[in-house]
Amino acid sequence: MTDRLLVVDLAATSKNWALTPEGERRIREATPPGWRIHVVTAPTSSDGDGPPRPSDEVMNAISEAEIYYGFGIPKLLFAEAKRLRWIHSAAAGVGSAMYPEMVASDVIFSNSAGVHGVPIAEYVVAGVLHFLRGLDIAIDQQRRTEWNKTPFVRMDSVLREMDSVHALIIGVGGLGGGAGERLAALGAHCTGVRRRVDLGPPPGFERVVSLDEIDAELPSHDVVVLAAPLTAETNRVLTAERLDRLPRSSIVVNVARGAMLDQDALCERLMDGRIRGAVLDVFREEPLPADNPLWGLRQVLLTPHVSPVSPGRYWPRQLDLFLDNWSRYLKGESLRNVVDKKAGY
Repeated sequence: MTDRLLVVDLAATSKNWALTPEGERRIREATPPGWRIHVVTAPTSSDGDGPPRPSDEVMNAISEAEIYYGFGIPKLLFAEAKRLRWIHSAAAGVGSAMYPEMVASDVIFSNSAGVHGVPIAEYVVAGVLHFLRGLDIAIDQQRRTEWNKTPFVRMDSVLREMDSVHALIIGVGGLGGGAGERLAALGAHCTGVRRRVDLGPPPGFERVVSLDEIDAELPSHDVVVLAAPLTAETNRVLTAERLDRLPRSSIVVNVARGAMLDQDALCERLMDGRIRGAVLDVFREEPLPADNPLWGLRQVLLTPHVSPVSPGRYWPRQLDLFLDNWSRYLKGESLRNVVDKKAGY
């Protein structure tokens, strides 16, 4: 009888995301009788889609695989995977993996949503506090060696406390849910936006509304956090028209996908003072071009898509999820984080 095959394709070029020797040891120790493992050593991309062209090594290995564990799965690789039954992605979303062939197949696709919840939630809190306490002004003054209390002590100062914040968090899963819980712990009033309003508010949220109700909610919320999966419904969910509904004190945070936000419109409103600040970790085009005006704005806290980074913590969480799912798979039980392929998340 031929052994069943798990292909592990996690040799990311970004070393923080590359499978560690300890992680490989855990997978091998958990391998049950009748299974064999192919740990791909050829480099891959950790961006959630896999590389544009899969390595020759993984292309040769995938034809016999029953399980593929990588960063998403490129369409070329999926086409070669004739025996595949389950894909687990080490990325939080689905990337571009919901191509028609994937959606039409009976292959299970699960992801690692929630694994990044803690560092991203802390990033959101840090970004909001950056503007509430006027640290953008302080950094700007420091660069000019300017000692000036006026922007901080005048009557119309931008300084605020967290309990004055009303945050609208679009997406209340592993990312948005954690952000809301932490913001609320510091006093913020959080409203969640979710598809299933009937499920009610998660911990830390005072209430939830549907995506259709966003227009009515924006004028009364001065922090907006984009933390939902990118789908047809959430693509460009924060349009120019919706940005115009926000108060001038608003802080926009994007830790989801750049395509969810009208980036040019946001830039214009920041330059005109119609929005207080923006915390941006994701962009429509990455890397963000050097000539993009967002680079030069004091009102923008900009990072190179690193909000999930948590050295030493990612792989233990990641492998706890995968190994639990592998155990469930072998027992014929329901897996965690299974993606609804038609919904896209």
